[in-house]
Parts: sequence; C-alpha cells; structure tokens
Amino acid sequence: MRLVGPNGEQVGIVRVEDALRLAAEADLDLVEVAPMAKPPVAKLMDFGKYKYEAAMKAREARKNQVNTVIKEIKLRPKIDPHDYATKKGHVVRFLGGGDKVKVTIMFRGREQSRPELGYRLLQKLAEDVIELGTVESAPKQDGRNMIMVLAPTKKKSEARAEQRRKKDSEAAPAEAPAEAAPEAPAEASTEAAPAEDTVAAE
Repeated sequence: MRLVGPNGEQVGIVRVEDALRLAAEADLDLVEVAPMAKPPVAKLMDFGKYKYEAAMKAREARKNQVNTVIKEIKLRPKIDPHDYATKKGHVVRFLGGGDKVKVTIMFRGREQSRPELGYRLLQKLAEDVIELGTVESAPKQDGRNMIMVLAPTKKKSEARAEQRRKKDSEAAPAEAPAEAAPEAPAEASTEAAPAEDTVAAE
C-alpha cells in the first residue's frame, strides 16, 4: 500500500505489516483513505481527533446554513392608499431581511371579473420595491386569488451581515465616553458672563 505520513508527507509504498508497525511506533491509527486506488492509499493519523474535527466542521456548516423563508402578504384589489403603504412597508422589511415574499390579491364577488385590477396592483408593488427585490414568479390567477412571488436581491446571509454591521455602528457612538467638562476657575469674576442660548438639533 501507499503510505502517507501524519503531516501529509509521502512515505512510499510499504507492506501492510510495516505500515501497522510504523503506526504503533508513532501511537497513531492506520486509516485507509483511498481503497480503490492501485495500490490502496493509507494514512497515519489520530482517528479520534479526525472524527472530532469533522463533527465540529459539520456543526459549524449547519450553524451558517440559512433557510429560505417565504413570507406572505395579502391585499385587496381596491386597497386604501394608507393600507397599501403599510403593506408595502412589510414587503420592504421582509425583502431587506433576505426573505422571499408571496403577495396574494384576494378577489371577492364581482371583483373576480376584473383581474386586471389585481395585476396592476402587483405590478405597482413590484416597481415600488424594485431596489430590494425582483419578480421571481409573475402574477398568475389561482382561483379567487392572484399570486406573485418576489425574491430579494441580497442573499439572507448578506442581509444578516449588513444588519449586524448597522447595529454595531449605531451602538458605537452611544458607547463613546463623553468629554469631561472644563473645570471652573478658582476665583469667580465679578462680571457675569453673557448667557448663551442653546438650541437642540432635531
């Protein structure tokens, strides 16, 4: 078999007995890493440590894995401008956080005979949030509803990193120590200093 040392160095082609002896002398395990190769490749390593490190890497990968979430917003074709602004704000927040948004227009009664109202409303919403999201699934009729899916332009991991940076930058000024006020002179002057009006900046 071809033997690889614990630091990746090539030992060469050795007999199995010699490889086992070298492993015992180094207090390491002999692990076959490429059984299909000709000759098979084995490596000297601490197998327990290798398994532990592999498990830690897998756990770290799972921690960094981001699950795609689809949020849903429901609208009516004749929605009030104020309500539309509120719903649009939710869509902006969801897209900014890296989530997809499923927008549903609900038709009732005679509204079903005018699907163009819902289509125009969905187009308007897509144009209003074009900086944050793109249309992944174009508006389509589904029974009494019309559905459109918006996908964020930023990945969720990027959105989270940006939110963390923003939070850290906002916290930094608050933690900055205030400058010490200058001490008053030991002897006060007989003349009063003119008062200064201070205006708080809005």
